[in-house]
Amino acid sequence: MPNKSIFISAVVPIALFVGAILVYASASVVQPGNRGVQVTFGEVNANTLEEGLHFINPVSVVKQVSIRQKTDVIRASSFSSDLQNINVTVKILHKIPESSVVRIFTNYAGDPFESLIAPRVQEAVKESTAMLSAEQIAKSREEVKQRSLELSRKKIGELLMVEDLVIEDIVLTPELQKAIEAKMVQEQEAGRAHFFQRQAETEAQTAVIRAKGDADALKIRGDALKQNPQVLQMNLIEKWNGVSPLVIGAGSQGASFILPLDKN
Repeated sequence: MPNKSIFISAVVPIALFVGAILVYASASVVQPGNRGVQVTFGEVNANTLEEGLHFINPVSVVKQVSIRQKTDVIRASSFSSDLQNINVTVKILHKIPESSVVRIFTNYAGDPFESLIAPRVQEAVKESTAMLSAEQIAKSREEVKQRSLELSRKKIGELLMVEDLVIEDIVLTPELQKAIEAKMVQEQEAGRAHFFQRQAETEAQTAVIRAKGDADALKIRGDALKQNPQVLQMNLIEKWNGVSPLVIGAGSQGASFILPLDKN
């Protein structure tokens, strides 16, 4: 009995110690924003681990793969449709979908940007700029962005999510930049000259209309006086100041008359 109790007292602590080691070795924590990939002797488990504490095979290793959105910047050197060299700086917003975590870890070691995303987006930007002239590219960033985003998603497929592209900068050669600026100045001056021309034409048309209106009004008044000569006589009487003598000769349709010389 004494030997048995000595044996138990020696084995129990060892067993507890070993058990604690096994529990510690099998416990794994997946950090927030990540998914865990289990690797056992080089073999990858097809099922991923979500955030939090997990108990796994003690001989397995858990690799963390981020599924958060990331932002990276690339620069693409391309040519426009008129063969001008264009340098475009693009900010890429991308993330790994949960359904692709194991494949991304297996094929791209968990970081697919340099080997998958960057070259596809560069290719998409080059194809987009090749469809536009240098002037159109400089004026239409949104169009370049939308075309590049659509092409990037088609090239990358569903393995990764390209959520958005931001065109940060479009750099033209100094000579081309000056040429575009000079053309824009010419277009503004031409637009201003066209505006003044239209304004002068409008003013001229307004003057013609006003003159025609005045002429029509005079004609109407003349015709009215011919038909009613007494109206003219009444106007003359109303405007007489009562001092100066006034002799009115006979008109074509009315008798002459003399206004009195004295004002009573």
